[in-house]
Amino acid sequence: MYFNLSELDGRSTYKLMTSTIVPRPIAWVVTLDREGRRNAAPFSFFGLLSGDPPLLCIGVGARAGAAKDTGINLREGGEFVVNLVSRNLLDAMNVTAIDFGPEVDELEMAGLRTEASVHVRPPRIADSPVAFECRVEQVLNIAANRWLILGVPLAAHIRDDAVLSAEKCYIDSGRLELVGRMRGGDGGGYSLQDHLVELPALTRSQWEAGKGRR
Repeated sequence: MYFNLSELDGRSTYKLMTSTIVPRPIAWVVTLDREGRRNAAPFSFFGLLSGDPPLLCIGVGARAGAAKDTGINLREGGEFVVNLVSRNLLDAMNVTAIDFGPEVDELEMAGLRTEASVHVRPPRIADSPVAFECRVEQVLNIAANRWLILGVPLAAHIRDDAVLSAEKCYIDSGRLELVGRMRGGDGGGYSLQDHLVELPALTRSQWEAGKGRR
């Protein structure tokens, strides 16, 4: 089926893209507002853009045309923590996605413990298996109250039992049991790491010898 995206409304384009660009990692973003109040919210418009130098991106949309608290805090505060979501934290993450007002602490509502960060003011979620302390590098305006946030990770906190070698920075990704977003909108589709497939990278000579055929 052919879809001409330029002829579709934004909602339809959104539905097509979020249903097909999957699974998407979830950035569980913790920020502080100008009064020091905590905010936590999940974003699946999120990705790693560069490893050296490290750079990640978060797409922060609007809610009913108004700016989201996270977007305002990122623009004004310049610091944030990206926590990754494991399957045992899925319900808590869902609570923080509720449209609370800026005066409400989503971390408290979800019963989440926090620990102080080392380089930034916002705390990290203590039970998250991975957390990146980040500094806002650039804010790109893409539409009214919609921004792309480029962030530089300054530090990583990774659960000890998933670290195979701290010296070599080898991590057992499967042990983290991270979840991914499978669609957008009000749908509750998520992927779980129940089945991983190992597929070694091929050299050209291996491919020519037919070793990469399944």
